[in-house]
Order: sequence, then structure tokens, then C-alpha cells
Amino acid sequence: MYTGSLRRLIDELGRLPGIGQKSAQRIAFHLLKVPTEDARRLAEAIIEVKERTALCAICLNVADTGELCPICADDRRDTSVLCVVEDPRDIVAVERTSRFSGRYHVLHGALNPLEGVGPEQIRVTELLRRLEPERVQEVILCTNPNLEGEATALYLGRLLAPLGLTVTRIASGLPVGGDLEYADELTLGRALEGRRNVADGS
Repeated sequence: MYTGSLRRLIDELGRLPGIGQKSAQRIAFHLLKVPTEDARRLAEAIIEVKERTALCAICLNVADTGELCPICADDRRDTSVLCVVEDPRDIVAVERTSRFSGRYHVLHGALNPLEGVGPEQIRVTELLRRLEPERVQEVILCTNPNLEGEATALYLGRLLAPLGLTVTRIASGLPVGGDLEYADELTLGRALEGRRNVADGS
């Protein structure tokens, strides 16, 4: 039905998250219609982002190779408050609220024993290393409000509380089972403002 190269393109597009077979076909045929230069720019952008993107040496957010991410490079940010998120996309969600001026730490995952994801598979060690040198006073646990995110927040709360830090969790307002990247600015902003102390169990 399709040529070999078109079939390969559809198959590769179909492997992307949120792209089903029909969407992959639509995108593939759209790419066939656009000028060659437009298709080449897209291909070059994909290659460039793979070659030039690395993790920030401080927070593990995405950054250009050999550089800090824009947030860690900004000396106006409050280094005493650290917001812990699961994924770099979550930073974008929190930043949209314009209600947080501290720094971030990206775990790159959440605890999920059923899939073999324990503390060693997420960036907990790197988090602990940052606390004293950066004189962190508060850690906001901003993991997703689902089972994995709650388990991660509970684990980190118990781990960090004995260190004399204020450990808070974003407040309710986000739907259980939801993801931060899909939250609107108002809901996520209120959740940040109403964060609670993990240690007192409230």
C-alpha cells in the first residue's frame, strides 16, 4: 500500500507519544506535501536538539551542552528554596504560574516498585548533594498527584525531614491521577501557594 520509505516514516512517527496510526499517516502525508526545505529544517532541528542538549550540571533540567539551564544561570533566583519535580516538562508548568522564584531539582522519574524503579533509579543522591552547598532551607515536593508521585513525595519527606529542612508538598487542587504539564496556571499556582508541611502529616 505504501512505499518502503513512507511506511518507515509512518512507523517512526507512530512510535511518538500520543501519536496513533492515523495521526502518523496524516503527519507523513503532510510532510510529503511541504517543500523539501521545510522537511529538511525539521530533520535538522531534531538532529540538533539530540546533539546539543544535555542535562544541567546543577538541577538536571535540560540545557545546552556544557551550559547551565536558564534558571540555574539566573542569579536572581532564590537558592534557599528548591522545588523537586519528576520531569523537565514540570518546570515549564510551574514557571507558567509566575509564583515560584526558587530553583528546581529534576528527579527524572518517580518511585514505582512494580516496574523496578527505586530510589537508585531516580536522582535522589544528586538532590541530597545539593542541600548543604546551596544552603537550602525549604524543599517543595512538586511530584505528580498520582500513586507514583505520592509515594515519591512520602519517601523524600521521610528522608529530608530529619535534616532540619522545611519540607512541603504542593496543596490539593490538582486532580489525583493527573500530570503537572496539563494543569492550568491558576490551579497549579494555588496548589503551590497552599503547600503543606510533610513532616506534620497534615
